[in-house]
Amino acid sequence: MSPTPGSQTVHRTSRRSLLTAGLGGGVVLGLGGLLTACGSSGGSAGSDSPGGSAGGTAQASSGSSPNQKSVKQGGDDYAAVIEKMKGFGTDAAPGVYPRTVRHAMGETVIPAKPVRVVVLDTGELDNVVSLGIQPVGVVYTDGSKSMPSYLRDKAGSPANVGTINSLNLEAIAALKPDLILGSQLRAQDQYAQLSKIAPTVFAMRPGYPWKQNFQLNASPFGLEAEARAQLDAYQGAAAAIGAGLGDKRPTITPLRFMPGKTRLYAELSFIGTILTDVPLPQPKIEQVKELAVEISAEQIDKADADWIFYGVYGSPSSTNQDAVLGGALWKTLGGVKSGQARPVSDETWFLGLGVMAANAVLADLKGFVAPGA
Repeated sequence: MSPTPGSQTVHRTSRRSLLTAGLGGGVVLGLGGLLTACGSSGGSAGSDSPGGSAGGTAQASSGSSPNQKSVKQGGDDYAAVIEKMKGFGTDAAPGVYPRTVRHAMGETVIPAKPVRVVVLDTGELDNVVSLGIQPVGVVYTDGSKSMPSYLRDKAGSPANVGTINSLNLEAIAALKPDLILGSQLRAQDQYAQLSKIAPTVFAMRPGYPWKQNFQLNASPFGLEAEARAQLDAYQGAAAAIGAGLGDKRPTITPLRFMPGKTRLYAELSFIGTILTDVPLPQPKIEQVKELAVEISAEQIDKADADWIFYGVYGSPSSTNQDAVLGGALWKTLGGVKSGQARPVSDETWFLGLGVMAANAVLADLKGFVAPGA
């Protein structure tokens, strides 16, 4: 049940074991994979205890919190996440304050329109910048510890307040923010402390529900209509690419090299949602309701598609990218032999998690796959 203003309800993520399935030796990753898709989050199970200061209160019921480790390893199925998020946001009209925002950790009162915002993930960063807001503080991923290049000329010069894996709470407090945006999956353990610094609004998780997260992040500012307009424009651009392709829809593999793993991103990932919106099909191995399929270097033939777009998280030297791309098996792939295996920006295709990154991915797809669309 979605909470109503003034309620004491806290949204809890239910737990299920990590779904793993052998696909010719590949492993299908569930919700927990969202964590390592975009950098990890530190800490173990945290408290649902409410906190609040600076005019913000987070109202929560008593009781045990969901075990964060279990959530990371495979929490709610995706449909349930989207369904729960339908109750998130605010009923306040634009410009009306104070307003109560319902979110993953309960309810938070926003006393006035925020002007000093700290964002705790790449999706929140993309979201606020796309709404014309320059955050005062930002965290980065362990794989990319600087402002993403596609946002650099719009994001201002926010202070670095740690990484997704290690928040610097003292640095956040020193900025005297009036809003903190993050997610339960990333920083549930720090929610109570963050709420004592400033009103804090958490989505359930980054990644797949990026459109719903955008609407939620817009609600403290009263900018839901602007967010909706940007999402509508994105949907129109995606549909135009699809229309330009007609019945000729090439298969697409989003391939990502990461330290210790190689992934084929599947339907329920950020890039998977974009391919669905066009739509562009993925090879059968990737047609699963999960985040990604993990393969070994010896299974790189499973990445074959009409187009293979590959990114790398962090330093290429920390992954097996060079070994794979220089290997004999890679050269046998149809997409490689046809010259349709191309490197793409990891910061947009896999890390962006917002509408500006999604539009950048669409531009890449249009340029490569549908240049006449």
